[in-house]
Amino acid sequence: MSAGVGFIALFGVAVLNGIVLIAYFNQLKLEGMNDIYERIKEGTKVRLRPVLLTAAVASLGFLPMALSTGAGAEVQKAFGNSGYRGLITATLLTLVVLPILYYYFERESRAVLRKAQEN
Repeated sequence: MSAGVGFIALFGVAVLNGIVLIAYFNQLKLEGMNDIYERIKEGTKVRLRPVLLTAAVASLGFLPMALSTGAGAEVQKAFGNSGYRGLITATLLTLVVLPILYYYFERESRAVLRKAQEN
């Protein structure tokens, strides 16, 4: 049960980091940066620190639970490990997989808009 609670906390931080990154990509698009590659490179570079710091703060909160050995450690370890290890994985996925997915979805939306304009 406590691993499930850790997963819920992890999910919240991962979604927050994803929103931070995608919102900045969209802001760059509204500011006139039309090249998808440049938008992704610039957005990931600028938002790298906020994403890493958000994950670092949350993972530092999970670390004492993951290392606990006292009373109740069997519950705390599950909660801490799922959160701590999950945050590392989620942060890497946010910084690598999310920009790739953004590229493909953005490319598809451009193709749909182009077809709609032709008709």
